[in-house]
Amino acid sequence: MEQRYATNPAQIPGMTTEDLREAYLIPAVFVPGEVSLTYTHHDRIVLGGAVPAGNELPLPAVPEIRSEYFLEHRELGVINVGGTGTVTADGQTHTLVNGACLYLGRGVRDVVFADAAGETGAQFYLFSAPAHTTYPTRLVNPGEGTVRELGDQLTSNRRTLNQYIHENGIRSCQIVMGVTTLHPGSMWNTMPAHTHDRRTECYLYFDVPDDARVVHLLGERDQTRHLIVADRQAIISPSWSLHSGVGTAAYSFVWAMAGENQAFDDMDAAAITDLK
Repeated sequence: MEQRYATNPAQIPGMTTEDLREAYLIPAVFVPGEVSLTYTHHDRIVLGGAVPAGNELPLPAVPEIRSEYFLEHRELGVINVGGTGTVTADGQTHTLVNGACLYLGRGVRDVVFADAAGETGAQFYLFSAPAHTTYPTRLVNPGEGTVRELGDQLTSNRRTLNQYIHENGIRSCQIVMGVTTLHPGSMWNTMPAHTHDRRTECYLYFDVPDDARVVHLLGERDQTRHLIVADRQAIISPSWSLHSGVGTAAYSFVWAMAGENQAFDDMDAAAITDLK
């Protein structure tokens, strides 16, 4: 499991593009036949992907988290961004279609990822945080969570937001997680850009066309930087960093947070006219 150490705002002015990519971009989230994980010391989040590629993939007990099994002291959100697949948790099998979300709470011992019978191409995005108690396993299919329509076509940010794991949906200790899909002709994923100094947020960009890219903004409002992001790549956004992006075509992204609270609207907006 790759480790990413915490960074602070004072580092941003001296960072090259390569430095920024090494600190905040995860370029290979989905590796066929593997569970690929990255540990960030920002809120001790683990994120990554599981791609069965025709095999059964167990969730490993990686030594970096010092646990007998992965979810001994953690919780996990799983969103399938590929073909239909299954997640078996302590013997109970859950079928996840594209866009479905599964929550697994602290104490689930055995987790196995697989393609559904007769299917190929499941790609499970994984987001984990430390947990202080146990909440029950829950599966939510696309459109069954809290759906919010946000933005405006006139400002190129019309989008449908599906909230899955949150304080009024699937219960968790820390994780807040969902999927946002931009409408055709819209490119901005978050307007206005914002920070929330109480939570780290990670974005997984997906359904980005092969010939398109997303320009992801990060840093402080008076020291903004950008990263060029391709399909199925992820960004780690520290609590002090704003996070927003614009693409050359419409796309979707999984947003996931962990930290001090679970209030989705607890954010400090940064007007585009204030950014430098």
